[in-house]
Amino acid sequence: MIELAPFGRTGHESSRVIFGAAGLGDVTKDEADAVLEVLLAHGVNHLDTASSYGDAEQRMGPWMEQYRDRFFLATKTDARDGSGARASLERSLERLRVDKVDSIQLHDLVEEDEWEQAFSPNGAVAALARAREEGLCDFIGVTGHGLRICSMHLRSLERFDFDSVLFPYNAALLANDAYRADVEQLIGVCLERNVAIQTIKAIARRRYQGEPAPGERRLAWYEPLTDPEAIERAVAFVLQRPELFLISSSDWRELPMLLEAAEKPRRSVSEQEVLADRERFGTEPLFDGAALERI
Repeated sequence: MIELAPFGRTGHESSRVIFGAAGLGDVTKDEADAVLEVLLAHGVNHLDTASSYGDAEQRMGPWMEQYRDRFFLATKTDARDGSGARASLERSLERLRVDKVDSIQLHDLVEEDEWEQAFSPNGAVAALARAREEGLCDFIGVTGHGLRICSMHLRSLERFDFDSVLFPYNAALLANDAYRADVEQLIGVCLERNVAIQTIKAIARRRYQGEPAPGERRLAWYEPLTDPEAIERAVAFVLQRPELFLISSSDWRELPMLLEAAEKPRRSVSEQEVLADRERFGTEPLFDGAALERI
């Protein structure tokens, strides 16, 4: 079973691997239900979805009707204005078939104009704080992608006491010295304030190359690692830091291997070991400059 750890200040003991539901955006009910069986079998008790993940919330709705008490349920909104954020949260509650979510997160809050709008008096942050007072959510987080996101999270934490953050974390990205410095500064602040720290892209290999082959099904915008040993190294690299949670890849076909890797006895994995997979599997950083940071 997956190890549990306190999810920041929430009082919830969350599985160190959190299920990232983006890959449920375009699946059948049978496929979604098969994913649920994998999660239950491995003791994953924390789900992360978003209003913008296609039909993911609708696919998870039947799960919640049967298993709501087993999961910490988090979703996200892309809205930056208050009325839009409130409408997005209410739509998510309806799709998920719940009266409230455990956490609502501002999705990919990195652009300056959007950041200013979100923190304005009529912005998303104030609206979600009111929704929390009304009992529609218990916690509020902030998420993002790209090389600028950790520095933006630091700014966000200066303006509002968020309960969780989410950002990319793997050896290829940490090879960027500036990004590593921002990551470590953010982790330090989060540990001081007991803010939950979620990471993504642990088993990312590289951006997909070219167009899909006939019959090829792509469940993420990037190509994940598929080699079991490489996945084990990548997962261990994240989980060896006890303060970090790992959100699974959108490509749920790799979920069983990822969970099996996470269940193995913890071992120390050097950055050099993981970076050696660049040569073996052509691993590349997903983010390399401002033009690529919005995905």
